[in-house]
Amino acid sequence: MRRLSLLIPLAGCILSIVSERAIAAPTPYSTMIVFGDSLSDSGQFPGVGSGMRFTNHTGPTYKEYSGEEYVAVAPMRLGAKLGIAPGDLGPSTSMTNSVTGSPDGNNWAVGGYRTDQILNSVTTVSKVTVPDDWFLIGGSVLRSKPGYLVENNFKADPKALYFISGGGNDFIQGKVTSPAEAGKTAQRLAASTYALQQAGARYIMVWLLPDLGLTPAIYGTSAQAGTSYLSTMFNHELVQQLEQIDAEIIPLNIPLLLREAVADPARYGLALGQDLIGTCFNGDECAENPKYGLNSSTPNPGKLLFNDKVHPTEVGQQLIADYAYSLLAVPWELTLLPVMAQGTLNAHQDQLRNQWAGDNGQWQAIGQWRSMVAGGGQRLEIDGQDTSVSADGRGYNVNIGTSYRADENWRFGVAGGFYRQHLEAGANESDYKLNSYLGSVFAQYQHNHWWGDAALTLGRLDYDSLKRKFAFGIGEGMEQGQANGHLRALSTRLGYDIAPASDLWHLSPFISAEYSRVEVNRYEEKGRRSTALNYEEQTLVSNRLGAGLLASYQATPQTLLFGEAAHEHEFQDQTQRLNIALNSLPNNRFKLEGYTPPSNLARLSLGVSHKLTSDLMLRAAYNARKSDGVMQQGVNVGVSLNF
Repeated sequence: MRRLSLLIPLAGCILSIVSERAIAAPTPYSTMIVFGDSLSDSGQFPGVGSGMRFTNHTGPTYKEYSGEEYVAVAPMRLGAKLGIAPGDLGPSTSMTNSVTGSPDGNNWAVGGYRTDQILNSVTTVSKVTVPDDWFLIGGSVLRSKPGYLVENNFKADPKALYFISGGGNDFIQGKVTSPAEAGKTAQRLAASTYALQQAGARYIMVWLLPDLGLTPAIYGTSAQAGTSYLSTMFNHELVQQLEQIDAEIIPLNIPLLLREAVADPARYGLALGQDLIGTCFNGDECAENPKYGLNSSTPNPGKLLFNDKVHPTEVGQQLIADYAYSLLAVPWELTLLPVMAQGTLNAHQDQLRNQWAGDNGQWQAIGQWRSMVAGGGQRLEIDGQDTSVSADGRGYNVNIGTSYRADENWRFGVAGGFYRQHLEAGANESDYKLNSYLGSVFAQYQHNHWWGDAALTLGRLDYDSLKRKFAFGIGEGMEQGQANGHLRALSTRLGYDIAPASDLWHLSPFISAEYSRVEVNRYEEKGRRSTALNYEEQTLVSNRLGAGLLASYQATPQTLLFGEAAHEHEFQDQTQRLNIALNSLPNNRFKLEGYTPPSNLARLSLGVSHKLTSDLMLRAAYNARKSDGVMQQGVNVGVSLNF
């Protein structure tokens, strides 16, 4: 008994050698670099606090010269959600930075920029120039510096997230009056993306131009229809151009997002019964909203979509940031779907091994069958990584099987099981459910001190409820879908029992090898909303080699105690990548990084088997698997009967 007691601390030692991963929000990008116009400008022009931004003030008065800073624009909000250093989100070419000696940020967007100026800020020079229509000082250059690629020796950071918006000022300044001009304007914006890609950028998020006909500046005028048409032509050309760039281009369907906000204002906290397109908050060259406008008795930009004739309020800025973040966060969750299936396979294999360990030295007679029924439950805990979120799972299972002893040395069998698993992932507790139907054939060998086993497992996967949840404005967004898939696995062990057959205790060192392949088929979320996505097939392959100890002790003639401890190395530990497209833009696919399988795994099993009669046996076991950032635990109880 004393020798068996050594197994438990040994197993604890094996489990403890795998380090814990700190739980934190994913931070996959080294920094965030922004190019564009006033919609993304984080404060290039002097203004109160950190600079002028083209949106509403923070309040409570929301007025100029009140000392109230401007609220953050969408890229700043997105960067904060991604954990980007605050200094990186500041303006790149601010005159204030030059005067005070403050470090420049990575936001190269400048209010008033056309697409040619955006391209210049990437490839030649960045200039902050006072708009021509400003009294007395119009056209003055406040600051000029080399463009981003010039400043960085034409090398772009491949781990950074690049964010590009633009095109609106080409329209506003009268440069776009025909479909041909709209197309050329889009080509210039795409050229900025291409220049970054050629310099090494890999992850580039690009806005589609909002429908300028649906802004307070143009809505309801004779120019509305033509402007909307040209906006569509711009986006059509931009989408086609982006398809040809060899990088992960993440498109933001801003026109569709804004139409959805107007169609269902309550969902986003916007005012009901108000003209959200024809009115604005501050009345700057647009009709001020009578109920929530700046000079009303109840000023509240949070109830309106537009701050002025073309720029969003804080609500619009937050919606755009949440929308962008929801797309970037998708692989952090959905690459866990194959991991769910791998967890189901682990539980199935643990149940088989528990059955075999409980039968150690107690096989049925030659030519006799043994049936088995077992049930159990599991708990799966996944810590967050740089490219995946933390998640908690739970599940239950029912298994049946039978084995036949062919001769003194061989036993063969089959087993099948149904597994139900539920995983909650991410900050908004996305809800993913999986039904798995697994079947195995196995063979066992024993001769003198040598023993071995092998099992081939096939399974069908039914993800019958996939609810992806994410922060969206004042509330929560959700997209739903269903998927199916399959798995196959082969596992084998070879061991040597160092104790004589007549001893009460047995201790067997062994080596193991396992292969598995999980495939989740392509699926599409329901609908054509701006946030609805579709996904290409995912494949998770595992190749593991391991070594361990199997021990048992015959405590009484009817009761057997058993345990197993092993350490395994994973050879397929590459970061998973998910191929994604918006349902509304199916041809603009992009791949983003997700879950990274751990390189090492430790597992432990402890159990008891008790003979109720000469042919009826009861078994119970506890199983634990521990790797870097993943913990799976399970219990199972079963009975077996000889016949």
